[in-house]
Amino acid sequence: MSANDNVFLAADEPIGAVAEWLAVVLDLEPVADPELKEHERLFRTSAAGAQRELGLLVRPNRYAESAPGPDEIQALDKYPVDLDIRLVGPKDENLQLRETTVVFDRLVAARSDVPMLLIHNLDTLVAAHLPGTGTHTFSPPITPDAPDLETWRPWVVG
Repeated sequence: MSANDNVFLAADEPIGAVAEWLAVVLDLEPVADPELKEHERLFRTSAAGAQRELGLLVRPNRYAESAPGPDEIQALDKYPVDLDIRLVGPKDENLQLRETTVVFDRLVAARSDVPMLLIHNLDTLVAAHLPGTGTHTFSPPITPDAPDLETWRPWVVG
C-alpha cells in the first residue's frame, strides 16, 4: 500500500508563486517531468533525517469539495494548494511521516502567515497551523472528515 502525506496550504497566490517560495524555503530542486499537468510543479530534496530523497509535487487541491454536504465536509476543503510528499525508494510509512513533519515544521517557521494542514494517508489529520491561533498537533490524530469537525474546527480555515 502506498503511503501518502500531504501538506495543504491556504495560500492566496497562484500555484506557480507558491511553488517558487516553497522551493526557496525548502531548498528544492526542480524536476522536469513531461507527465506533469498544468499548474503542477515537481521537486526533490534530501530527506532531513535519512540518506534518502523526497519527491514533492505542488498542485491544486484535487480532494477539496467546493460545496460539500454536512456529511462531506473536510478540514482541507478551503486549502487550494496540495503539497504531496513522498519518500523516494523503498516505502517506509513512519519515516515518510517524520520527514513530512519536518517539512511542515519548516514551512510553519518560514511562513507562519499561511494556514497549513499536515494529513497522513488522506485519512489522518496530524497537525494544523492557523495564523493568529497557532499550531496544533492532534494527539491522538483524528480524521479530517465531518465526524471530527468539532475537534478540528478551531484550527482550520472556516
